[in-house]
Amino acid sequence: MDNEISLQSLIEDVMMLAKKEARGKPPKVHLSERTAELLLAIGEKPEAREVAPASAAPREKRDPVAAELFPSTGETATVLRELGGEDGESNRNRESELALIADEVMTCAKCPLAAQRKRPVPGEGHPRASLVFVGEAPGAEEDRTGHPFVGRAGNLLTDIIVKGMKMKRDDVFICNVLKCRPPNNRTPNPEEVAQCEPYLLRQLEVIRPKVICALGATAAQTLLKTNESIKRLRGIWHDYHGIPFRVTYHPAYLLRNPTDKRKTWEDIQEIMRLLSGEVIPEL
Repeated sequence: MDNEISLQSLIEDVMMLAKKEARGKPPKVHLSERTAELLLAIGEKPEAREVAPASAAPREKRDPVAAELFPSTGETATVLRELGGEDGESNRNRESELALIADEVMTCAKCPLAAQRKRPVPGEGHPRASLVFVGEAPGAEEDRTGHPFVGRAGNLLTDIIVKGMKMKRDDVFICNVLKCRPPNNRTPNPEEVAQCEPYLLRQLEVIRPKVICALGATAAQTLLKTNESIKRLRGIWHDYHGIPFRVTYHPAYLLRNPTDKRKTWEDIQEIMRLLSGEVIPEL
């Protein structure tokens, strides 16, 4: 009986881990092949399936996240393998790769902006973020601190993430097309974009997000290589190197035009529907 309880406790612990990983992110969890095989073997034993106490809740009343990840004890390892999630080692590898890119940005001198900056702003956030926010370029406060989207505009973006999306800022990745501030916050020129965009592409290759949200017309026009207005770019899905791409207003614009916060919330809700699997854009 003690062994049966221990096995059941192990399964329940794995379920709890999966539930924590699923909150605010795609439900992806990875186990080593050896661990997966052990769990699969547990599921094949009748006694392991019968150890749950009689007072356990019926299947239809289980937590929906757990029910999705674990249709039955016997399918646990199979489901985990099919989900193809990440383990701690992979997570550290992504952090290391992003750190290497950030180090290159810190010493980059490919365009004249390097001579005028105080601090480059590589970007920051979760190495496995499902959502990446991309702005135009660092402003004065970002140039001073080296962090993206700080100050009043950054606080508004944080409110959108935390209060609106019910996520943590650390759950997403936040960066800009340019990693250095243009003088007087002018619009990036083609040479600067050509030198800086490869850093963004490499970051996206490491993170592999489910969706990108462009903040503001300049970021959207720069990445999509278009002159279309933000009014025409909003409200539809775009494709950026195979990643679903949504456009909304820049937080700094919303501070000046608060009536458009409602439109931004509509854009964010569509992103949330994609993250939850309700929307699958045709790219």
